[in-house]
Amino acid sequence: MTEALFHTDAYLREFEASVAAVDGATVALDRTAFFPGGGGQPHDLGTLSAGGAVWRVVKVRRDGAQLWHELEGAEPPPVGSRVTGALDWERRHALMRTHTALHVLCGVIYRDFGASVTGSNMTPLAARMDFELDSMSADFAERVEASANAEVAADRAVVVSFMERDAADRNPELIRTKINLLPPCIRKVRVLDIRGLDMQADGGTHVSSTAEVGRIKVVGHESKGRINKRLRIEVADA
Repeated sequence: MTEALFHTDAYLREFEASVAAVDGATVALDRTAFFPGGGGQPHDLGTLSAGGAVWRVVKVRRDGAQLWHELEGAEPPPVGSRVTGALDWERRHALMRTHTALHVLCGVIYRDFGASVTGSNMTPLAARMDFELDSMSADFAERVEASANAEVAADRAVVVSFMERDAADRNPELIRTKINLLPPCIRKVRVLDIRGLDMQADGGTHVSSTAEVGRIKVVGHESKGRINKRLRIEVADA
């Protein structure tokens, strides 16, 4: 089992770990700060190093309870090796800002229009989110952008906690997606709470305050079906 350090400290940039398993050019660690991807957020990039050797981490994936790191470079470190992991922090922090921006967007649209999310995807400082809406206009997009940036400016705290699965299942407000994507095997649910705006189950990484997002720009809107509408955003410095 890999300890997911990013679940409790999204700002951890470097960490020490042991190699638990090796499969070709891929290693599983006993603990890691590398996010494996999920919920529309891409996996992290960075490096592992040991004894003067450095390996680029080019892909991270989850397989059951283990997180595997695909390495580029020389022969991977053997089982039992102590390694130092270092994230591509500029990219990770951009993704944290972007993911939090999507939660702000989701919170505003759920609060003001009662619409569920039907899909999302992101790259550093750019993203799209789909909603169960029958119509969307330029005026709607402008209104949502203004409301979202008001929430960013409010400097709302972004807090992570954990909840037993039974308690989470009794709170339908924790699922803002049209389909509940929580696997049945998850017995302790990670909850993201943008205080006073958005509270939902989420396994990704986020900044600690909405003010750290910067500024949200709605750069496009389109129809993806009769009751499926898409907003595209970019995240800029304040």
